[in-house]
Amino acid sequence: QVQLVESGGDSVQAGGSLRLSCTASGSMFCMGWFRQAPGKEREGVAYATSGGSSTYRDSVKGRFAISRDNAKNTLYLQMNSVKPDDTAVYYCAAGNRDYCALVIRSFDYWGQGTQVTVSS
Repeated sequence: QVQLVESGGDSVQAGGSLRLSCTASGSMFCMGWFRQAPGKEREGVAYATSGGSSTYRDSVKGRFAISRDNAKNTLYLQMNSVKPDDTAVYYCAAGNRDYCALVIRSFDYWGQGTQVTVSS
C-alpha cells in the first residue's frame, strides 16, 4: 500500500502564492493533484508523469505549475495568482497504470488532503 503525505495548505489572500508538496512511500508513474470545494465534485487540477509529461485543467493554466522530484518521490504544486475560486481541499493522488489522465479513475492512491483557503 502506497502512502501519500501532503503539506503546504494554508490561508492566503487573492493574488498570493502557495506551494503544496506530496511525498509518496514508493515510486509512481503518475502523480497528480485534485481538489474538492464544499458542495462540489472532486476535480483534477494537474498531473505529472515520471517521464516528464504534465497536464493542467484550463482554469489553472498559466498560474499553477506542477513538478516532481523522482529521486525523492515528491510532487509539488506551485500556485501563483490564486483566486477565491481556488479554495478547496487539495488531494495528492498517484497511480502506476500504463496511462495517466486527469480523471479520478486513473489514480489508485490518495492522500488525506490539505486545505487551501483564498480570501478576497
